[in-house]
Amino acid sequence: MNLETLTKKLINIESISPNDAGCFDVIEPILRNMGFESKRISYKNVENLFAVIGSDGPTLCFLGHTDVVPTGPEELWTHPPFSGEIHDDHIYGRGAADMKGNVCAFIEAADIFLKNNSLNNFRIAILLTSNEEGTPEDGFIDELLVQLKEQGEKIEYCLVGEPSSSRKVADTIRIGRRGSLSGSLKLIGKQGHIAYPDKVINPIFLVSDLIHTLKNKKWDSGNEHFQPTAFQISNMNSGTGAGNIVPGELAMDFNFRFCSESTSDQLISQFEQILNDLNLKYELSWSLSGNPFLTTKDFFINQVIASINQITGHEPVINNGGGTSDGRFMAAMDSEIVELGPLNDSIHKIDENVSLNDLKTLRDIYIELIKRLAT
Repeated sequence: MNLETLTKKLINIESISPNDAGCFDVIEPILRNMGFESKRISYKNVENLFAVIGSDGPTLCFLGHTDVVPTGPEELWTHPPFSGEIHDDHIYGRGAADMKGNVCAFIEAADIFLKNNSLNNFRIAILLTSNEEGTPEDGFIDELLVQLKEQGEKIEYCLVGEPSSSRKVADTIRIGRRGSLSGSLKLIGKQGHIAYPDKVINPIFLVSDLIHTLKNKKWDSGNEHFQPTAFQISNMNSGTGAGNIVPGELAMDFNFRFCSESTSDQLISQFEQILNDLNLKYELSWSLSGNPFLTTKDFFINQVIASINQITGHEPVINNGGGTSDGRFMAAMDSEIVELGPLNDSIHKIDENVSLNDLKTLRDIYIELIKRLAT
């Protein structure tokens, strides 16, 4: 099954996170026919596929996911979101760029390499999950990596297939990501009739001073690898629905995207100190979905850069912005981690798409990378 056909087949599958919905049923037989030994490891609501070829030596692992985010209003799509329609070299559909297309690019790269080369003292692994886009409650790959580590698995090099490219394919790679810390705050006031201001405490007024303080707070200055830590509010709700009642509570959801200059404990402490300094009554819960990670060894990075240069004639820039990725969990394996994938301009949007020519370029870069590492 070639790159275009496999990409279309995977896009046709409505694998909304955390459901693989049959993508592994398509991929696993292909990998086995190539000589990979594979196994599925499931827990909570997540399913994972881990496939390896080669008996010993260092391991290059391609890390990816088959789950996708919801489509949004389907009537706004130019082509149906799970159709895999092809137009002007681009294949359209949810997951085309993030990241079913790139999963297929690596599979074809491994297939082409293995048909023309033998593995001597080197291993290729493919690790796919069905819940990269979802929530920790459904299960991330961190538990899987604990199991693999206990079984003696070691992954020296991890190639994360997330869409890293900015304006042209392979113009950007990532060697780290910021951490993500979310919080849910409930400000507690005193409900009452709107005509009696002396008998109420309006949490909407209370939050105004808090927002002003948070907006102007400098959490850190960043460093050469990361932008400064950023704070954003995502949701805010209050009110009873009646026009003559002051609400008694206000709910606010927020998030820190934090760099390696700050820790989650430091941010939690500073945030709670602000609440206490403002004499607010509150309830607060936290969710840490990932700490920052950074690849500091340069061997694998240099091999990726050299492979890109060999195929495209240009060298990528290193940019560690964007959201989180499953690469953060691979740091526990002491892996050297690089993210390289297609353009990210359409991901999570209406009419998500990816250039088939870009996928072929990535395939060729991956073949070159495997050659450099394995021979």
